[in-house]
Order: sequence, then C-alpha cells, then structure tokens
Amino acid sequence: MLLISRLLTNIKAGRLTTNSLLSTKPAKGFAAAMSEALDKLEQEQEKRRQQKEEAIETTKEMKQLKRNLKRRKWVDWKTEDEERGDVKRPPFNPADRIKRKKTAILLAYSGANYFGMQRNPGMATIEEELFKAMLKNKWITDESFDQAQLCMFQRAARTDKGVSAARQVCSIKLPEDLDIKALNEDLPEQIRLFGIERVTKGFNAKDQCNARTYTYTMPSIAFADFNDKTQYEQFRLTSERLKKAQEVLEMFEGTKNFHNFTSRKNFLDPSAKRFIMSFTCSEPFLSPQGVEFVTVKVKGQSFMLHQIRKMVGLSIAIVRGHSEIATLERALTEERLDLPMAPGLGLVLDTVHYERYNERYGQDGIHNPLTWEKQETEIQNFIETKIFDNIYRTECEQKPLLEWLETLPLHSYDARRDDAAGTEGKTTNKDDDNEE
Repeated sequence: MLLISRLLTNIKAGRLTTNSLLSTKPAKGFAAAMSEALDKLEQEQEKRRQQKEEAIETTKEMKQLKRNLKRRKWVDWKTEDEERGDVKRPPFNPADRIKRKKTAILLAYSGANYFGMQRNPGMATIEEELFKAMLKNKWITDESFDQAQLCMFQRAARTDKGVSAARQVCSIKLPEDLDIKALNEDLPEQIRLFGIERVTKGFNAKDQCNARTYTYTMPSIAFADFNDKTQYEQFRLTSERLKKAQEVLEMFEGTKNFHNFTSRKNFLDPSAKRFIMSFTCSEPFLSPQGVEFVTVKVKGQSFMLHQIRKMVGLSIAIVRGHSEIATLERALTEERLDLPMAPGLGLVLDTVHYERYNERYGQDGIHNPLTWEKQETEIQNFIETKIFDNIYRTECEQKPLLEWLETLPLHSYDARRDDAAGTEGKTTNKDDDNEE
C-alpha cells in the first residue's frame, strides 16, 4: 500500500510517465531496507564521532599554544607538564584572596655574576632571583611569577650584563604585611632589598622617574698620558690631568644628539637626543689594595644602551691623547664615528630620582617621599662591601681596564666604513631607555 501511495503521488506531480510506471522494479524487502538504513546510520554516527574527536584535539592544541605563548620561555614546560600529568590547578577560593597595593621597593645588587637586571631565557638575572624569593615568601602568586605584568611589576632602569645598582627602584603590587629580613635570607648575598614604600595607585617606577644617576669607578691610570710608563700600582693622577678630564666630561652636558654613543640609532631619530644634567669626576682615592681610583658621576633624564660606557670610553681616549676634542664635537653631529666603549665592570646605577613625584605626593600625609634616607647607612655598607669591593678586587687581580686601554689605538675615531648603507634611515622601536 505504501508503494502504491508513493507511485500515485509521483504520477500526480508529473514526475512519472506510464513507461516508467510499468518498468518500476519491486521494492526491497523490509529486513533488507532496515539493514541498509542501520548501516548508513552507523556510518554517519562514526563519521560524526571522528569529526568530534578531531575538533576536541584541535581545541586542545589551540589551548596549549595559547598557554605556551603566555609562559616564560626559560622554563622547561614540557618536563613540568609530563611530571604534572592531567592534574589541574585547584579552583580559586575567594577566602584566599590577599589585598595587594602598589608598592615601591628599593634594591641593591652586584651585577658581576649576572646577565643584567631583566629576565632573560636561560640566563641568571637579578629579576629571576628576586621573583623566586618573592614567590617562596608568598609576596606574589604563581600566576604573577609566570607573568610579571599581573602584579604590575616595572623596574626604573634596566642594567646590562655585569652592571651593578646601588639604589634600584621597582614598582609592584604586594601584600601589606611583609618581612624584608625573611626575603633577604632567600636572596643571594649579591642582592639585597632595603626598603618598601606604599605609592599611588598609578605609580610606575620607570615613567615617574625624572632622572637617573650613574657612576663609573676605575683606576686613575685611565687618565694618564698614553706614553706614561708608570707602574699601575705607583701611578698618581696630577691635578692638571684631573682638570683636563673634567673639561672633557663637561662637554657632554646639555641636550645633545648621542646617536654615536649607542647602537642602531640614526641621527634623525628623535630618541637619540638626551639631556645630560651633570658629568663630573671625583678626587683620586686609594683602594684597600693601594691602587688609586677615580669615580665619574653622570646625571641625566635617561640613557640609551651603552651610552655611558661610550661617553667614558671617548673621554679616556681624548685625555690619554689617542684622539682630540674635535672628535667629541664631530660625534655629536650627523657623522657616524668609530668610538671605543669602556668595560662594564665599573658602571653602577647610583640613584633614580623622583623629585616631581615627591613634590606632589611626598607630603600628602599618606605617602612618604622616595628618598630612602632611613636605609642610607645599610646601602652605603652594601656598596662598599659588595659593589666597590668587587670592582677593586677584579681590577687589581684581572686588570680588565688595562687590557682595554691597549685597544684604544686600534680605533680610527673617524667615519665608519659601514655608515653608508648599514645604518642610514634605520631606527628601532625597541624601548632602549636605561639599558646601561
């Protein structure tokens, strides 16, 4: 009856002719039709199951990719995942929430055995040691340890490999009750945290810093005439040569174009212009080893990568007689010159200045000025015993500055041969402020 009904329907619709009606084959049996329908249904279900499994696998891969993009590159996450298996982090309990406020922390460190301040994959850095200690003492969460931006961490200045800091400041969100002594016990002896101050909600250690002061400590023989054959230990700097050094250093003061004193900077790049507030040289003094040293101090709004070391390097070359004042004058023009760069050992981030912040918020009754006067005695002790002591010892034992002085005649102090095509028109978007 069902077959007859379908045939009549098709005839009415005009889809079947008389010939096609007469030639219609008998329908399959019920069992065969059901078997065919079940097979087809099973095939479709299997196909949908495979598509679902592929979709699930693709989703897992995408989630893993997103996790890897957010993870710190210097951690062996594959090993961690294998050890952890499919165990998921327990759900967040609101009762465990700790109130955190924006804070400024004062750090000092000797950079001799570290590859700079900033975290770097596979390298020993100051920040890595700091974050491990803060995590152990529950100053920060696991998430903040993996992604520093979650706790709004920001350093005032980046320091390069081997460069030390006497008063580095960082901004970060931390709990209110903190034990500095316990944290320092978990830090290497080359790194110390000296102070914590509550700051405004929008405080940023780098952006609010309106000036930075660096020092460069070196044996005074660096300012000797290159023909002077006096022994390293017996050399004493004369007042005339000290005066000459001071005159050269003062030529850097003011707003000038320092494209020759960094890398990958074009003369036309606006960021090559920097303001140097002061550049001075101390009176000579004796180290515990009996070697005479001097310290040059430079204060500026900000500095580019290697800028201070190149300024010191050229100053030494001029005072020693390898070059002339005219070279410094040319270096501040559009010409691209071959200039020496002093070793990193003697360079120290001395102070980061917050005068404008202190004027606005330092006396509001809620926040203290970021002058760290209470910690000054401890800081001075750390500077002498950990930073300067390492500089004195290394210079006297390994004499890196003397070796570097022998390379000064190898520089041309003239236009670089690769200037024509290598750097013309090229600039970098890298945030290179304070990379000394």
